[in-house]
Amino acid sequence: MDWGTIVGLWPFVLGLMITGVVSGVAAGLLGVGGGAVIVPALATALAWLGYDTNLVMHVAVGSSLAIIIPTGLMSARSHYRRGALDLETLKLWVPFIVAGTLLGGLMAGLFSGNVLRIIFAVMAFVIAINIVFSFQTKLMGHLHGSKLTHRISAFVVGYISAMMGIGGGSLSVPTQVAFGAPIHRAVGTSAALGVAIAISGTIGFIISGWGVAGTPPFSVGYVNLIALVLVGVLAATFAPVGATLAHRLDQKTLKYVFAGFLVLVGLNMLWKVMAG
Repeated sequence: MDWGTIVGLWPFVLGLMITGVVSGVAAGLLGVGGGAVIVPALATALAWLGYDTNLVMHVAVGSSLAIIIPTGLMSARSHYRRGALDLETLKLWVPFIVAGTLLGGLMAGLFSGNVLRIIFAVMAFVIAINIVFSFQTKLMGHLHGSKLTHRISAFVVGYISAMMGIGGGSLSVPTQVAFGAPIHRAVGTSAALGVAIAISGTIGFIISGWGVAGTPPFSVGYVNLIALVLVGVLAATFAPVGATLAHRLDQKTLKYVFAGFLVLVGLNMLWKVMAG
């Protein structure tokens, strides 16, 4: 690689570093794994840097899933030590959540960037509404004893998470709570499920993006290795800053802040679809 190519990478690297800092602070503040923050931030950064708008969502989603693997492992390990992992739920959910996520990752290459934006926007709205009104518990609470319902839910959570590039916490936590799980156990179990989602989703995005032209430098399929390192490290480093800010707000306020954030992200995604 010559000097001119290295210099040409600096705007890309700087954009990713800013994305990592913003994603980390926001993730710590809002209490999410980061995918809901990383995907729109990374997609925006890649678009500003001039990469193909039809590919930036694929790269953002695939890279986000890869970034979630190490952070999810650390989180799951912490919850396991505190006894907050439901091993029975993991055994029931993991095979189906992996199947759904892998299918979603493999199918991602069939969809345009705008389709992925619409999926992200619609699900962001649904998650925001559920955060405020808890409609999922009312709709699904009576089905908690059905293993078939658990398996179908796991598959759907995996598939949608792959399309959005998230660890699935915004989907799997309320689903488990709706089925009667205590919130702390649901959060801990979700962290472990997020690792399964991230690994299988990353594999799917690597395969579906293999050989695609126009991806950013140092990409393996739709997973960008520079983003994996820079955004992952900086997001993990600055997440405690956001967490410190979060402790200054009450939980009800944070809930509405997160819901509002998701609505704004969803509207921004739809605006990009219409503007394109």
